[in-house]
Amino acid sequence: MGESVAEATIMKWVKNEGEDVEADEPIIEIATDKVDSEVPAPEDGVLVKQLCNEGDVVEVGQAIAIISTGGESSEPSSTPETQTKDSAQKPEPASASNGSSRSPQPVASSQPSPAPAGVVEREGPSGRFYSPLVRNIAREEGINMDELEKIEGSGKDGRVTKKDILNYIPNRSTSNGQESAQQTPVKEAPKSQEPAPKKEQKGISTIQGPAVSAGADDEIIEMDRMRKLISEHMVMSKHVSPHVTSYVEADMTNIVNWRNKWKKRFEEREGEKLTFTPIFIEAIVKAIKEMPMVNISTDGSNIIKRKHINIGMAAALPSGNLIVPVIHDADQLNLVGLAKKVNDLAGRARENKLKPEEIQGGTYTLTNVGTFGNVMGTPIINQPQAAIMAVGAIRKKPAVIETEQGDYIGIRQSMFLSHSYDHRIIDGALGGRFVRRVADILEQFDPNREI
Repeated sequence: MGESVAEATIMKWVKNEGEDVEADEPIIEIATDKVDSEVPAPEDGVLVKQLCNEGDVVEVGQAIAIISTGGESSEPSSTPETQTKDSAQKPEPASASNGSSRSPQPVASSQPSPAPAGVVEREGPSGRFYSPLVRNIAREEGINMDELEKIEGSGKDGRVTKKDILNYIPNRSTSNGQESAQQTPVKEAPKSQEPAPKKEQKGISTIQGPAVSAGADDEIIEMDRMRKLISEHMVMSKHVSPHVTSYVEADMTNIVNWRNKWKKRFEEREGEKLTFTPIFIEAIVKAIKEMPMVNISTDGSNIIKRKHINIGMAAALPSGNLIVPVIHDADQLNLVGLAKKVNDLAGRARENKLKPEEIQGGTYTLTNVGTFGNVMGTPIINQPQAAIMAVGAIRKKPAVIETEQGDYIGIRQSMFLSHSYDHRIIDGALGGRFVRRVADILEQFDPNREI
């Protein structure tokens, strides 16, 4: 699934149980970290059993289907991890681990046997199914089956999803009498106007926002899946990294004039549009080669210095959401190659045709706020990277031009660059020098350059 991907949501089964499948033929559609993609069959065979349903969130490495490669369509024996809700109501053949066969054992009762203490069963008394991920979270948080049954589920058939249980945990009611045995009575603290912090998750302390009430004429719009992911990622980044932003202004006159001269010829020759983005990426790559300690990440007290220069570029989608496709090994491409790669990724991002690996592995990110008419911005670091640069709109401005004959006022094309960086591992000196160096490279662009 790509670096840092831990789970995926099952969106749609393309193949049904009992159908023949061919190797590399899509059998299921999934969604992971802003990208929808298809999972192909690894072998020719028959799809014997689907081990998860549409809407389920499954972890990477978890089995999602059984394919018979021998051409048989009979259903294999179920295991504790693949048993479905009707398996307790009918006997199924069991196979010994050493390969010897056993006679089918009669089922003594149609009721499932009680689970050991501390284990959350796959089904509750209501018959609602709980995925392994939800059950693991429930066990870690001390949520028993009775309490789990009370959580309102937003998944298929009312199932509880990961988001449902994580949203429930901070607001758990203590009125159910299930107080922790280790909890000792304490005096009630004075109520504060500030919201109470949520429980820490994955080492990140999140803060509960204030309660908001909607007026009679207000419209309530539920966030889509991508917007929820962006929201969580942005909040996480601000909590993890102390952001510092440095600004410089660059004279873009030579680049603007050069692009105006070449853009029509470039499009006729290459069949591609020549935008400013590949020029910005080229300058960033050159600066990273001179200052490689910007191309880093942090893992606890360790700093990881990246060998590859993989530049992410924020792209706006028709829905208004943002996605960050990655140009891997951008330092290995010339300006023509960068232009084609930028156009390809941006086009497929708008059509939702990016592959999971094409949004993974970025080491530094560029975002162009100038496309929205903004002069400058304060970008949020795209974790686990350590820095991000925003370029603003290019505008004509009066400027003092220094020459050997003296100074004079002239009209120049100017642009602001904003560089946000993680102050834990990048100090102001390096962060400031880096953005200044990118601006210098842009200003020193050769107006007579051939392409």
